[in-house]
Amino acid sequence: MRDKKTGSTAAIADSPDLASRLTDGDNQALKLWLRMLSCTVRIENEIRSRLRASFNITLPRFDLMAQLERHPDGLRMGELSRRMMVTGGNVTGITDQLEREQLVVRVPHLTDRRGYCVKLTDEGRRAFAEMAAVHEGWIAELLKDTPTRDKAQLITLLSQMKQHLDHQDDQE
Repeated sequence: MRDKKTGSTAAIADSPDLASRLTDGDNQALKLWLRMLSCTVRIENEIRSRLRASFNITLPRFDLMAQLERHPDGLRMGELSRRMMVTGGNVTGITDQLEREQLVVRVPHLTDRRGYCVKLTDEGRRAFAEMAAVHEGWIAELLKDTPTRDKAQLITLLSQMKQHLDHQDDQE
């Protein structure tokens, strides 16, 4: 659902009363979606702010580096775009910035002479390791008041939901 004035889903998710004003008779799926969206946006906004203040980096740049950290041999631009769920143009812009800072490098693709992969540099790997450790602490801090048993239950339930959604995608 988008805010009619701004076109933003973030404005809706940050509204403290949108999900709470739904009644028991309202669509339970909608209420669940709004609660998940609200929690996600609140956490994401806090992480964005902390990444900017502590490391002078944006969340999309951090996310791109996280993808590359998982793939030491590098990833093609199209694969980065798919994994990050953003356009190729966005990936190119982020990669250009990180390349200027010498945190990533473009290297020829091993089997496709026309293509290339993006890889973390040694400096990029070091910088990401530092940021990732701090990031993990932030997430733990933000979710510290949720009991361990509840976190485990939420992980199980959301995993089941994801499997169901993935199955729906496969059938389309």
